[in-house]
Amino acid sequence: MLKCEFILADRLDGATVYYQRTLKNVWLDASGQFPVLLLTGPRQVGKTTFLRHSCDESRRYVTLDDPATRSLANDDPELFMKRYESPLLIDEIQYAPNLMSYIKMAVDASNKPGEYWLTGSQQFTMMKGITETLAGRIGILNMLGFSERERTQTQLNAPPFLPERQPLKKRLAFAKKPVLKSVFKKIWQGNFPALIAGEAKNRDLYYSSYLQTYLLRDVRDLTQVGNERTFLKFIRACAARTGHLLNLSDIANDTDVSVPTAKKWLSILQASFQVVLLQPYHSNITKRLVKTPKLFFLDTGLCSYLTEWATPETLEAGAMAGAVFETYVFTEILKSYWHQGFQPLIYYYRDKDKKEIDLIIEQNQTLYPIEIKKGGSPKKEWIRHLSVLSKFNRKIGDGIVICMTSEATPLDNKNTALPVTVL
Repeated sequence: MLKCEFILADRLDGATVYYQRTLKNVWLDASGQFPVLLLTGPRQVGKTTFLRHSCDESRRYVTLDDPATRSLANDDPELFMKRYESPLLIDEIQYAPNLMSYIKMAVDASNKPGEYWLTGSQQFTMMKGITETLAGRIGILNMLGFSERERTQTQLNAPPFLPERQPLKKRLAFAKKPVLKSVFKKIWQGNFPALIAGEAKNRDLYYSSYLQTYLLRDVRDLTQVGNERTFLKFIRACAARTGHLLNLSDIANDTDVSVPTAKKWLSILQASFQVVLLQPYHSNITKRLVKTPKLFFLDTGLCSYLTEWATPETLEAGAMAGAVFETYVFTEILKSYWHQGFQPLIYYYRDKDKKEIDLIIEQNQTLYPIEIKKGGSPKKEWIRHLSVLSKFNRKIGDGIVICMTSEATPLDNKNTALPVTVL
């Protein structure tokens, strides 16, 4: 067992550099409130590095990736709790669901905040047990790969993204002129810390290894997917549809599986933080809205690898450029909330007349419409559908178009085109 220690995220000319995460202050504040904290997210996004860097020397660290430790936690959880006393950081808690009731007894007896920090890479084996056993005692936060602000280590204290004038003005003060080649290089590379701050220099080799590890460890071991090759084909089919309305029948046909199997496999991708389904905005006043969710991959680099774009240039010039650019914008907005400890109300809009709004953020009974365009020359036609929101009984906030424009460009008295670097 190890004590918590400073974890290195980069080496530059012999010096050590740690990439600060925006979640740190939120996490430490929550640790002073809840006896148990759980950090969830996909594998290899820096959860353990972040927590081991955030804790003091008194907190011990144990990982359930170790077979012997995992066996002890499952076979004799009482002995495990005696051997590893709090304050404790337990890595990959999903491997020992039996521990939950013992953690509950421990925190109920001591009644101290911040006793147990947990990490988990899958929701589908542990969330039910946690919510039932530790209800009222646990805070749950999510982490994805580096946000753009974490990548550049700028404005880490910026509030979650919202199209209001004053916050946007502050963001624009730091927004550089976007360069198409540079933006798509970041999209193609993705946001895993190992590729940005670590020693993984070969992007294709990294994603190949990540995919095989994910399949072997998380999917086969935990959900018993029988045909790994078919499941890989299914993941590729989902990646090819990022930014599009979900059509399970179409995906099932392409991968030669049944619709129920496709639905089950999609739930695996959701629960392991590979994809997210964006729900449509709806209201009881209309029945003409499309009810189908939109599918988004949560890392554009993995998505680009799965769809076999060999270079950033071919990706930018290819058929998926618009969809993967939209995916990048959506995930950056999502991270601005998750990495500050918030669960945002984000939707999209589409009706049966094919009028569509890419994203809608709802906050304080106000709807903020967002369009996403890869182009660099703002056009008024980009905002032609925003007026459909007037049918809802909500205040309509300022609208924006996130695109490759070099500076903020008013499109009318309420809507503005903004450079993608404002994220």
